[in-house]
Amino acid sequence: MFGIIVGTHGIFAKELVKSCEMICGEQKNVRAVTLVPGEGPDDVVKKYEAAIKELDCDGGVLFLNDLFGGSPYNAACRLVMTNEKYGIVTGVNLPMLIEMTSAQLIDDGSDIKTLMEKAVEAGKNGTQTFHSSQISDDEEEDL
Repeated sequence: MFGIIVGTHGIFAKELVKSCEMICGEQKNVRAVTLVPGEGPDDVVKKYEAAIKELDCDGGVLFLNDLFGGSPYNAACRLVMTNEKYGIVTGVNLPMLIEMTSAQLIDDGSDIKTLMEKAVEAGKNGTQTFHSSQISDDEEEDL
């Protein structure tokens, strides 16, 4: 199994994990790591290391970060550089997290690079648009 660590600025990571659990149930192999005011990358590295000790990470660790180049990302980079079973995807969103927690359940033995690709695809597919101009006259009558 692979572990998932959601690392973000502020409490976004905690709330994202809570939202995922509201939809998918309790997540035992997912941890939220936050960067709060007054902390820096060294603090986040320590939090990541503590989370890794709590998780089943035999299949690796997938870090889902909010921003490319932000402190949670930079802290994750320090760990990813020393372990080829670790990977990072930025731009974390709820569809991405749900897809990755589902992948944990399936546990098909995918390597971290494949999991990263799946995460990116889920994140992109979860971004959609809607505008009233998209409704045809026939569809509007059905509403």
